[in-house]
Amino acid sequence: MRIPSVPEVRTLEPAIGPALRVRPLRHGEARTVMRLFERLSERSRRARFNGVKPCLSRSELRRLASIDRDRHALVAYADGDPEPVAIARLVRDGCSAEVAFAVADEYQRHGIGSALVAELVADARAAGITEISGLVARDNSAALTILRRVGRVLAVRFEGPDLSIRAAI
Repeated sequence: MRIPSVPEVRTLEPAIGPALRVRPLRHGEARTVMRLFERLSERSRRARFNGVKPCLSRSELRRLASIDRDRHALVAYADGDPEPVAIARLVRDGCSAEVAFAVADEYQRHGIGSALVAELVADARAAGITEISGLVARDNSAALTILRRVGRVLAVRFEGPDLSIRAAI
């Protein structure tokens, strides 16, 4: 995804949490994706993947670590922690993109997800994306709040046990 003048490493200051070093995920960086996945509890994995997810298959890991002109992801590291604490990604489809994100359990409820997704949405706008969508578990109030915060909700519909949200950015 071509994003004009995006710095390689950025520093974010979440509302409550530690300072974050944020950088784009590099293509094929499966180890980083796996390290964050290992930091997610069963509950967090269910919220991120909309169902039970005890492990990632090789093809899922390859897909999540795939970066190209239509896929962009940011990975965040907290000061003093060498492992990734969050990843936010988008997959572009024309002028819209699907957004997904996860935050390691011990860093949840510190504003990290909000800060990282806001940064991802800024990258999306810079690339000409005008609308985002996300599939969110109905009981994942944190994700619902973040999506409402970064965009103007255009539609919410039930998709099985989940909510499909579409928002203008």
